[in-house]
Amino acid sequence: MSSEEFKQGATQNRGQPDARGAARLPPTRQESEAAAADRAAHQEARERRDAQVRGVTSIAAMRDAIKATARSLPAITSVPRIGPLDPAAFRERASLGLPFLMTGIVDRWPLAALTVQTLRDHYSDLPVRARVGDYVNTAFAPDRAMRDMRLLEYLDLVAAGTPGLPPYLGNLEMRELNRLCHWPAFFDKIGPPRFWLGPAGTVTPLHCDYDDNVFAQIWGTKRIMLVPPHHDAWLYPNEANAILFGSPFDPEAPDYERFPLARQATVIECIVGPGDMLYVPAGWYHQVRSLTFSLSSNRWARAIPFSVRGDASLRAAPPVPL
Repeated sequence: MSSEEFKQGATQNRGQPDARGAARLPPTRQESEAAAADRAAHQEARERRDAQVRGVTSIAAMRDAIKATARSLPAITSVPRIGPLDPAAFRERASLGLPFLMTGIVDRWPLAALTVQTLRDHYSDLPVRARVGDYVNTAFAPDRAMRDMRLLEYLDLVAAGTPGLPPYLGNLEMRELNRLCHWPAFFDKIGPPRFWLGPAGTVTPLHCDYDDNVFAQIWGTKRIMLVPPHHDAWLYPNEANAILFGSPFDPEAPDYERFPLARQATVIECIVGPGDMLYVPAGWYHQVRSLTFSLSSNRWARAIPFSVRGDASLRAAPPVPL
């Protein structure tokens, strides 16, 4: 229902009893303002917590610094593929603010040697939450369709095939698999591993996270489309929260009539295969599509992004001891 239809219906039904005999009235202005104030307070509190975790003065200042730094980056047309790096070498390269792909790390993990049948045999009862329906166009909506099930039910559902977008296990903690992944100590502070499992055709639409990200491709192949942070003005971004922004533009099927500014955005295609680990710097937009049945995992840093660590103005003062 459109907002105009809602308003008309509210006017027509003003003062009319509902099925329970009570008068149906639209929300009062005071109630709406109170709800808006409550949301704003909740958002402000979350941003303060996010800034405190990352040790920055504010998330907004961090976002601005990332985009300002990106404007001085050299233009790239592809993502370089290199061998494994130790933590010191990784951090030095990550400070340049450009994505890169490492080999020789993920393929050594025990999880990389397992198969889908292993999941069926040993992890069938694992509870999971699948993205179902049109989870691309509702990707950043609070009420997108999800379905709880066991891992075996999900694998059977995928094997049977479904019309439209295939169901997707995305951004899940699957702690039972953590011991089978040996993550390098690239970051001082980092979030838990998140897993992504699904067949060809699963998609995470274009978005950016304002945290550094390492993405491990364990099984299968994916296409990742990347756009630099300072090109966000051409991507029609929508804020999901202070560190997550989505874009309605599809770089794999660009519609320049709807999104004419997107012609100016640089889009870089990166194919990740089994054993690849991709570093996605904070603020870089990315869209991810499975080209085959895939298992991936990623971790987000929870600190000042490498590209702006030299900006002293971003660092929050340490708390004063009582």
